[in-house]
Amino acid sequence: MLFRRREAESFFERLRVSLWPRRSWSRSTRYVVHRIRRLSATPHAVALGFAAGVFVSCTPFLGFHLIMASLVAWIVGGSIVAAVLGTFIGNPITYPIFWFITYEVGSLMLGRGAGKPHIDLSKEIFQTDQLWPIVQPMTLGAVPIGLALGALSYFLVRPAVNAYQHRRRSLRGREAMDAR
Repeated sequence: MLFRRREAESFFERLRVSLWPRRSWSRSTRYVVHRIRRLSATPHAVALGFAAGVFVSCTPFLGFHLIMASLVAWIVGGSIVAAVLGTFIGNPITYPIFWFITYEVGSLMLGRGAGKPHIDLSKEIFQTDQLWPIVQPMTLGAVPIGLALGALSYFLVRPAVNAYQHRRRSLRGREAMDAR
């Protein structure tokens, strides 16, 4: 193979590099931003994928956001990479806000009214009968909140991607004309 290493990296070396970059965090971040800028999808697909990621970020299923966002983006025809980026809207700062709002909206939709759920901490909290009264309204409330935030992000991201791609195309055209 033309670009293969002489000596293959060990499993532990690959694991270390995936957790801590070889060069620096800033260089790795610049590389990721550079790759994102070069997405060849249409502005509609990028914005739709990003909106799918934002929608999924409103759900209470923390360990599954990347998988769910990729699946939703694939179903609606959006960019899967943009969907993964859209899930970064959900972070430790925004999750408590999402959880509170989705719980309140879901409780109102279920007709329970707003209020604190009764949780008995003397039992196992991760039993279905303890967790379901919290997760059910949050899941139901995540749908309208996620749709609203997803639509908002779509209408913000699409013009930005369109402008970036248009500017990039015009710069490429100028460079091609100068090269002649």
